[in-house]
Amino acid sequence: MVKLIEGVYSFLWGDLLHIPIGGGTIGISLLVILLIPAGIYFTIRTRCLPIRLFPDMIQALGEKNKTKGSLSSWQTLVVSTATRVGMGNLVGVVAAISAGGAGAVFWMWVTAILGSSTAFVEATLAQMYKEKDPLYGGYRGGPAYYIHSLSERIHKKKMRYSVMAVLFALSGLICWFGISQVISNSVSSAFYNAFQIPTIVTTVALVVLAAMIVLRKNATVKVLDIMVPVMAVCYFVITLVTICLNITELPTVFKHIFQEAFGVRQAVAGGFGTVLMNGVKRGLFSNEAGSGSAPCAAAAAESSDPVKIGLVQALGVFIDTIVICSCTAMLMLLVPENVSAGLQGMDLLQCAMNYHLGSFGVIFIAITLALFSFSTFIGILFYARSNVSYLFGDKWCWQTGYKVLALVMLFIGGLQAYTIVWDLGDVGIGLMTIFNLMALYPLSKEALQALKDFEQKKRGKR
Repeated sequence: MVKLIEGVYSFLWGDLLHIPIGGGTIGISLLVILLIPAGIYFTIRTRCLPIRLFPDMIQALGEKNKTKGSLSSWQTLVVSTATRVGMGNLVGVVAAISAGGAGAVFWMWVTAILGSSTAFVEATLAQMYKEKDPLYGGYRGGPAYYIHSLSERIHKKKMRYSVMAVLFALSGLICWFGISQVISNSVSSAFYNAFQIPTIVTTVALVVLAAMIVLRKNATVKVLDIMVPVMAVCYFVITLVTICLNITELPTVFKHIFQEAFGVRQAVAGGFGTVLMNGVKRGLFSNEAGSGSAPCAAAAAESSDPVKIGLVQALGVFIDTIVICSCTAMLMLLVPENVSAGLQGMDLLQCAMNYHLGSFGVIFIAITLALFSFSTFIGILFYARSNVSYLFGDKWCWQTGYKVLALVMLFIGGLQAYTIVWDLGDVGIGLMTIFNLMALYPLSKEALQALKDFEQKKRGKR
């Protein structure tokens, strides 16, 4: 079993192709091969939607919900942001910059723009194929549901299950099991390093707090409504303060980002591929566009037009990568090289925060990591609702059973060092992406037609 998981992980995330460039080679994984062309294709088909319709993304946040149990457009953004904003925005960005230099940040930005278009298509489809949710109220849906509809069209008959939809739903549940373990381990480790709190104490507190939220019927969104905006704003404000304190260094930072993005310094040593792929991979992993996760939240919204929820989810990718990931990058790149030399990962991030804000910075980053990670756990259990319902039907026992198992994984992860189960998170999200993209291409014409209709209506009002 261990070898199987490692083999699938290597196939999905390992270097499948090696392309010579700039005196070196670029190693490209299967997920990059699938997601980048998809992002380019949908960006072209939507006529560069992330830039062209950015004002409409902001306006779409004003959509209200009228059906009890359904989400507003703002709440769908909050839930999806909770899962997107996590370790990838902190330690992941640090790893990308450590390996690829400042130039990796530029390619993260490019990936976010491309990913926004993919996120728009999958979220719009989730809205178009949503169903009433008899357990929680409101609506439910996501890739499992629009994949199922596509399968019925292909086979020209009603079906209880679609094989591809089942595989997607199972992949999602497996992914979120793995992520649960990583989350608790990250939080317990961060609190031990910052406050010397024993991991067992942090883990038990984390599990108890999580259980109080996720085992209540509709407490998840209420908690995230408060937690996500507060933590995102605090992190953004701290970054602004840091930039203001180092404002004279900012032009140099941007100079490094753009120079190194195209390998001006690295090309001679054959390092352009490292810069490019570290930025691309980090951007893809962080914003999750195309993986099919965020559409589970998009489907739960009530809106006057599916396109508006698609625009909101496109905005979510922008917030995750262009804003939050860039905050981490700025905190890192404003530290003199001689101060951070030889450091990597969490040590490098804590060193940067200590340089900017002293001991308060180290404590702040530990608490921020805990909040980001905890909100991710709450968010993925919201996503799991629709997949559990698709697989097992509308019964509370199945919904509660999955939550309890996730809490068990949360507990185990806080006490264990690295285990192969952690790789399940990456394997799961990789498989989700494959099954989701298989449906996005044939169904995308419906989302694109909805976008065309939306823009025609908008022009007609003027």
